Amino acid sequence: RKNTKRVPSFRKLLRTSKIKLDNKLKNKQYKQQSAAKKYRKEQKKLREAVRDAISRKPFPLEECKKKQVVGKQEEDEEEDALPLDMMDEDDLKLMEDLAQKASFLTRDLSSNEPVHVKKRKCESVIDKYEKVPRRMQTEPEKEVIHLLPIKDKGGIIPQTMEKPVLNVAEDEEEDTEEMEEEEDFNEEPLPVLTPEEMAAQRRQKLQERKMHIAALASAILSEPDNNIKKLKELRAMLMEQDPNVAVIVRKLVMVSLMEVFKDIVPSYKIRPLTEAEKATKVKKETQKLREFEEGLVSQYKFYLENLEQTIKDWKQRKLKKSNVISLKAYKGLAEIAVKCLCELLVALPHFNFHNNIIVLIVPLMNDASKMISELCFEAVKKLFKQDKLGYASLGVVKVISGLVRGRNYDVRPEVLKVFLHLRIKEVELQKDSEDIAPKKKFMTYKEKRKNLSRMQRKWKKAEEKLERELLEAEASESKEKKLKLHTETLNIVFVTYFRILKKAQKSPLLPAVLEGLAKFAHLINVEFFDDLLIVLHSLIASGGLSYRESLHCILSAFHILSGQGDVLNIDPMKFYTHLYKTLFSLHAGGTNGDTEIVLQCLDVMFAKRRKQVSQQRALAFLKRLSTLALHVLPNSSVGILATNRVLMQTFPKMDLLLDNESQGSGVYLPELDEPEHCNAQNTALWELHLLQRHYHPTVQKFAAHLIVGAPTEGSGALSLDLSQRPATELFEAYSMRGMTFNPPVASVTPRRKDTFSQMDSFIDEELNKQLQQHISETVVHKPLDFAKHLKESSFS
Repeated sequence: RKNTKRVPSFRKLLRTSKIKLDNKLKNKQYKQQSAAKKYRKEQKKLREAVRDAISRKPFPLEECKKKQVVGKQEEDEEEDALPLDMMDEDDLKLMEDLAQKASFLTRDLSSNEPVHVKKRKCESVIDKYEKVPRRMQTEPEKEVIHLLPIKDKGGIIPQTMEKPVLNVAEDEEEDTEEMEEEEDFNEEPLPVLTPEEMAAQRRQKLQERKMHIAALASAILSEPDNNIKKLKELRAMLMEQDPNVAVIVRKLVMVSLMEVFKDIVPSYKIRPLTEAEKATKVKKETQKLREFEEGLVSQYKFYLENLEQTIKDWKQRKLKKSNVISLKAYKGLAEIAVKCLCELLVALPHFNFHNNIIVLIVPLMNDASKMISELCFEAVKKLFKQDKLGYASLGVVKVISGLVRGRNYDVRPEVLKVFLHLRIKEVELQKDSEDIAPKKKFMTYKEKRKNLSRMQRKWKKAEEKLERELLEAEASESKEKKLKLHTETLNIVFVTYFRILKKAQKSPLLPAVLEGLAKFAHLINVEFFDDLLIVLHSLIASGGLSYRESLHCILSAFHILSGQGDVLNIDPMKFYTHLYKTLFSLHAGGTNGDTEIVLQCLDVMFAKRRKQVSQQRALAFLKRLSTLALHVLPNSSVGILATNRVLMQTFPKMDLLLDNESQGSGVYLPELDEPEHCNAQNTALWELHLLQRHYHPTVQKFAAHLIVGAPTEGSGALSLDLSQRPATELFEAYSMRGMTFNPPVASVTPRRKDTFSQMDSFIDEELNKQLQQHISETVVHKPLDFAKHLKESSFS
């Protein structure tokens, strides 16, 4: 029969994976071992059968035991004694035929079954009966497996086979014998190493692993298309089992894979192929590219799963069965895994499984470990800053919103402060019905056909095509998409903020919420303005907020009113009053940092709402800010004086406070908390004379500038580097956080004309002797009795 099995071609061998070839080799070896084992068992059974046959004595058939029957013993003796001449010829012939067959000899003569002495009508029944194998009753019954029958000229021959009985005891004995032989072979004791030798061996192993990692990584980077299988080999080293070098090797492999993926990943997202695409024939280059992309995505997925499993094992304090790595070492591995995930989050926002990385990173921002949470914060901030379109930012914001709601607002405030780094400057506002309605075409197809000639229609078509191309060049579509994404992102942010304002007003998340509202308040929809202002005022009036939180409330309210809130008829006098009342909470201590928020509030309240502010209010704030500048740090004084300069230039008649004469009736009441009724026009800015003698030179310049009326030109004008910078920028520029003085103080070294080696040359010789004598004497402390001197003075 011709062998139809073909030898595999070289191309097929190349496609066959290494694991499949290894499995084939293992199966072949296993078959050879089992065949050898079976042969040994058969030989052993054969030897036992020969040994039993030799030990047993043969016995004649006449000595077989006869069954004793009480009633028929005599009849049996008579039958045995019958001579052959008294038997029929047919019976005698049948006995002779049976005697020539082996089945007759193996028959159990002691059985009580009747002997078939009658002549058979059909001899085929006898043949069929003879073909059935006979067994002695003493033999144990064996299970039989019926096989397919064989058909020949004589008929159908049934085929059977004994079911093999697994002798477990024999197998165990053989296995133990083999194990004993192996133990005898490996009885050589392992050499005991000293600590120095163990350290040297560990360094050698580590160096070998490093060289292997470097070789694999360089091969992948040199030709990624051809060496994608080496990526799998490198990833397999994440399962390093040598306990001496397992931790370091796994860390090195994690970082190496992260850098490799950052280099070889394409700048587009790889989608899975459809069935139709797989079925179509393509070029060799296209097929090669598809295989590379498929292998890259699968290895990247497995790598991310390994990192995730490492973090989960550390979080659950769970050890693997192998116990290669201790529980303490798992923390270091988890930190490296988080670093790799953060790097991939920032470096590959366009590639596959980016949302999976976001789902892993965002909950770790609320982790108890400070190092891991800070790593995640920085990664998310970088992602927000570099995300130009908004897809990645939207994904992160969705996960953060779900995390805050799922934990019942029990998260760290830094999780919400991440929203402040979003790059959102404009959103889609509610449009009128005219804008939403689709634009009507100038001319329909029928009108063109009727009114325009063929050439005119041709020119019109070319013109429309050109307009479309110009729109594509301007990327107007991407701008609309960006606006939609930003709008959706900001909606989720505001929903999170409003939930906390409504349900968790006493939560530690409130400062972060107020700070976020202060930044994005100008983008809130007009429908929420009234309710939001009422909530902010109730929070301030409750008195449960800190000074910084109340400042954020005021800043949020004025951001709302300075944007779309201009159309609303709302008087924010209560917010002006609260800020005026709490200005003196600032000082040179811990609240000095809050000055920046105060300066932002003043800029929004006066510079951007100059038409809605009265003169009395502006005068009151100018006077109180000048007083405040006396007892804060220099950077705060510079910022406050810069704000005073803006007030004097923005509002007319501010020079009233530079004159000693009072204007109108009443006396200035500095302790009154109402800026409209404190009669600020009847006082003067005497604080500027004190600030002219301030130790900081920039404060002196601002004070001298304000005393002459804050002119924009002339000798009293400020330099450009001071006049063109806003107050908040000046506050940061002259900050004293690093314990440095801006501008730096010049070091002055005193000049000495004469140097004296002995300091005693200034003292007279006689005085020097008395001093030395006094120093050498032992001092005796006597108790002082003041009562004695008092009595003497009273008597006198």
